[in-house]
Amino acid sequence: MNTIVLASANAGKVREINKLLSSHGIEVVPQTEFDVPEAVEDGLTFVENALKKARHAAKLTGLPAIADDSGIEVDALDKRPGIYSARYSGEGATDAKNNEKMLAELKGVAEENRTARYWCVMVYLENENDPTPIITQGTLEGRIMTVPLGEGGFGYDPIFWLPEQQCAAAELSLEEKNKISHRAIALNALAEKIKKLKE
Repeated sequence: MNTIVLASANAGKVREINKLLSSHGIEVVPQTEFDVPEAVEDGLTFVENALKKARHAAKLTGLPAIADDSGIEVDALDKRPGIYSARYSGEGATDAKNNEKMLAELKGVAEENRTARYWCVMVYLENENDPTPIITQGTLEGRIMTVPLGEGGFGYDPIFWLPEQQCAAAELSLEEKNKISHRAIALNALAEKIKKLKE
C-alpha cells in the first residue's frame, strides 16, 4: 500500500493509530516527517476539524491523508469541552492542566451526574480535493472521577472511569485500550472502508 500521511503531531495519538492500522496492513507516516505544520482547527464540529487537518496534510504532501478529531463531552458541563478538549485550560494547555480544570469545574457534582463520553471522528482523503472523503466515528462512555489514576494513555484518561472495566482509562494497557476506545472503533471502521476502496 502507498504511504498515507497521518495529520497529527501528537505522539500518543500517532502510537495508538499506527498500532491499530498496522493490524489492517495499513502504514501511516506522521506529518511531522514531512515538516507539515499543524492545521488551524477553527471548525465548529469534530467532522469539520478532521477534514481541515486531512486536507491540509494532503495538500502539503501530495499524499492520501488520515486525520482524526476527538475530544470529551461532559454532561454536567453542557457537553463541554467538546472540540476544545485539547485547549480546554487555555493558552499553553497540557493534559495535566486540562484535567485539573475539569476536576475543579466538577467539584461537588455527584458521581451519578459526572457522566461523559469520548468522541472520535476519523477522515480519509485520497487527495486534497477528494469529493467523497471516508468519515467514521466512535464513542466511549464513562464518568469523570474525582482524582486521577493510572500512568498510561493521554488526555483525560487519568480521570475517565470505565464502569465495565472498573478502572480508569489510564490504567489500561495500549492493547486493552485499543479493543474498546472511541479511536479504535472509528479507526477499525475506517480501515475496513479503505481496504474496500483499494480492492
